[in-house]
Amino acid sequence: MNHFFAYMGRMRFINRWALMRNSYTENIQEHSHQVAVLAHALAVIRNRYFGGQVDPGAVAVAALFHDASEILTGDMPTPIKYYNPDIRDAYKQVESVANDKLLGMLPEELRPDYEDILQPVDEDIETLVKAADKLSAYIKCVEELKAGNDEFKKAAEQTAAALDSYDLPELDYFREHFLKSFELTLDEME
Repeated sequence: MNHFFAYMGRMRFINRWALMRNSYTENIQEHSHQVAVLAHALAVIRNRYFGGQVDPGAVAVAALFHDASEILTGDMPTPIKYYNPDIRDAYKQVESVANDKLLGMLPEELRPDYEDILQPVDEDIETLVKAADKLSAYIKCVEELKAGNDEFKKAAEQTAAALDSYDLPELDYFREHFLKSFELTLDEME
């Protein structure tokens, strides 16, 4: 019996932002879907406007699985995960072991098809997924602030600064043309 897909279904039980008071909870399944949508958009924007040649489908699939290891590890809050290089490196090793365990839950013939998804080796794919992941975090902050939750004020500032540090014209394009909509109510978007 192979348990890989049953474990993937458990992504919905792992909540994010554990150290923060949330106006609504977000689990890693919801988050991964949003990151996939955003990463796909960044890939399309890169290709359409900035001469890129990345496969948007491959980027979206990598984003869908980018937090799969957290099924086994849980979601480690960013302030802890990146507190110092030793913790960051140790956590990367834990993630790698978790991904190996997940791969071991697949029939041997399918493992190569999922190995590159769980542990992308393509730098362009990894960069776009990381940018989309950070963008998703910023959107969560914006939505929490919009709901009157000032708990996310500092996180929004830090995440915006992290987005500013990326040298990705497709990310800048997305921020300029699409990001403001997340600050609006449904009626304001009409």
